[in-house]
Amino acid sequence: MAEIVTPRLASTILLLRDAARQVDVDSRNEIEVFMMVRHYKIDFSSGALVFPGGSVDKGDREIIANPALYSAGEGLDESALSFRIGAIRETFEESGILLARPKGSSELVDAARAREIELAHRSLLCESKTSFLNVLAETGMVLALDELVPYAHWITPEGMPKRFDTWFFLAAAPPEQLGTHDGRESTDSIWVSPREALEGGESGRFKLPFPTTRNLIRLGKQASVSQALEDSRGRSIVTVMPIMTKTATGRQLRIPLEAGYDGEVFEVGAAG
Repeated sequence: MAEIVTPRLASTILLLRDAARQVDVDSRNEIEVFMMVRHYKIDFSSGALVFPGGSVDKGDREIIANPALYSAGEGLDESALSFRIGAIRETFEESGILLARPKGSSELVDAARAREIELAHRSLLCESKTSFLNVLAETGMVLALDELVPYAHWITPEGMPKRFDTWFFLAAAPPEQLGTHDGRESTDSIWVSPREALEGGESGRFKLPFPTTRNLIRLGKQASVSQALEDSRGRSIVTVMPIMTKTATGRQLRIPLEAGYDGEVFEVGAAG
């Protein structure tokens, strides 16, 4: 029997903004989410359209020891804190968007200052030439953990060679922080409505992993950022670890019905 790989802890953020237009077909307002195309040489979800995120690392846990570097940590254990801190760090590395406040301020860092921090520190951070702890200390920033709303919790199925234990968070994008891919782990980036992303997945324009597809479908039911955040606050989150079986046409994934993804059994085809 093959050894079961222990999943790596990871976090991702669905950065949201209200679209500046209406949908022609039904006149409903839409939200947009920031997404990136992963580099084709990446060994996990290569070429896929995904939300910014990645593995929690040792440096994220080191920040926990200094509560002055983050807000709204009360009542959260070390695991919950590390997922949130890792989510903000990975989002900064992969998009340049910084969910933080200047020390002593109640307002998120403005776009101009965030851009200065990005230009001075993002590349060094991505290249492991500095730490996120140092970036925060040198810039006087405090991570805005209170901006994150827990949205979903997925664990890669057993039997896969690379597995992740991933928390998904929602957050309203800071005003005028537009974001851009890093050119290393990702090759393109886009603000896109869930509807457009899903249509792209169906047409072949985008490659969408199964968890991304299910979360986009769920997110697409919300007409505004405020509605999406409010609907998710306090909602009970059911952990999803798909059970995968092979079928005559490809693969079948079973997930908990109570997780809220409009179904329990999904055919994902030969390519998954």
